[in-house]
Amino acid sequence: MKKFICSLLCLLMICVGFTACGNNDTNTDKPSDITSGLHHVEMVIKDYGTVKLELNADEAPITVENFLSLAESGFYDGIGFHRLDKSFVLQGGDPDGDGYGGSDKPIKGEFAANGVQNDIKHKRGVISMARTPEYDSGTSQFFICLNDMTAGILDGQYAAFGYVTDGMDVIDDLCANTPESDCLPRSEQPIIETIKVID
Repeated sequence: MKKFICSLLCLLMICVGFTACGNNDTNTDKPSDITSGLHHVEMVIKDYGTVKLELNADEAPITVENFLSLAESGFYDGIGFHRLDKSFVLQGGDPDGDGYGGSDKPIKGEFAANGVQNDIKHKRGVISMARTPEYDSGTSQFFICLNDMTAGILDGQYAAFGYVTDGMDVIDDLCANTPESDCLPRSEQPIIETIKVID
């Protein structure tokens, strides 16, 4: 009788093990590989509208995975754009709002000067990762290029990872109504209501 019960328990444990593996396999039906291909997000900016972005994980897989993970966690919800140079970039993603904050996870800088091939050029509408002088210091701050002149300055030095596909008029409107500053007071910062991951 003891042998029968022991055999029954062993068989039950094996079945449970297979069931668990089966559950993991069903998760592969979801778009779990975010380190390749194109991904889309919608950034809603309070009082201005929605900006649609296409992120290229083939060029910058670490950066895209980091951005999508932060967006899905709600990290960006309520954070402002703290920096605006109307002939250069609009920068945001700092929870402290002063240009010195970020998430707690630095990532590798995916650009030529750091040994990574990345063919996205910093032209108008490109989104790229901000960083300190340290190459692998980017966390959550990002910037959107406001003109094509940035390409010669930023290419190979910063991890561009996508494009605005719709909503540059929203960005232009925001820029027209926001004073230029390296560090806007919180009361003057345009606010990201949410960044929604589409795929």
